[in-house]
Amino acid sequence: MTQSAAEERFRLDRGDGVHLAARRLGGRGPVLIFLPGFASDMAGTKAAMLAEFAASRGQALLRLDYSGHGESEGAFTEGTIGRWAADAGFLIDRLVTGPRVLIGSSMGGWIALLLARAMAARGAGGDLAGLVGIAAAPDFTERLIRPALSAAQRAALARDGRIDLPNPYGPPTPITAALLADGAVQSVLDQPIPLACPVRLMHGQRDAEVPWQTALDIAAAVTAADTRTILIKDGDHRLSREEDLRLLRRVLRGVIGKDGF
Repeated sequence: MTQSAAEERFRLDRGDGVHLAARRLGGRGPVLIFLPGFASDMAGTKAAMLAEFAASRGQALLRLDYSGHGESEGAFTEGTIGRWAADAGFLIDRLVTGPRVLIGSSMGGWIALLLARAMAARGAGGDLAGLVGIAAAPDFTERLIRPALSAAQRAALARDGRIDLPNPYGPPTPITAALLADGAVQSVLDQPIPLACPVRLMHGQRDAEVPWQTALDIAAAVTAADTRTILIKDGDHRLSREEDLRLLRRVLRGVIGKDGF
């Protein structure tokens, strides 16, 4: 059976007519859950590698698209960090049971921390078997975007409600006033993040988008004693080279098996 045939595909109405897309691979727990980055999706290099990794181990996996991303409906410009975290939570609640490992790439790392905090708040923290950040970018709207805006960009944002910022990986990315306002509310690094599971934070030291020191800030904020920061000296933001993916597989084997990385 091919990997594409083994994965179930879902399109679920989140309750307002917007259908969210996800793919689920059955197998043993804990369930690996991949959370993509800003303007990225579940069909990227890391997500595809994780699907192959999970299939080779008989491991359960869920990968998903937030609204306005990939195969999901909705307008990207109507999304915010809180909205996308709610999208991910909606899909996870309906498609996953039991222990899970959250794997967040870039913005997905922020989403993972928000979901983990929400699980702890409702007494479900015991279901979290691990959290892996790949160039995780919590609070990037306040820490990175807002301080870098010029006076002209701030004026345009106030006037039009959005601006377009250069994107090194493709067309300019729209940034809305709503995204920035919500990002401030969704901040996670301004207080301890209650986690009891293993936490692994991979970050490239040649990351031009998110400073590698962010991984150290996350490590300082989470309460989990089993927290390790893994710096890749020549790694960039994507961490999608074969050697990066090999390291990610090693990290996941350690989290799942509770040894090694």
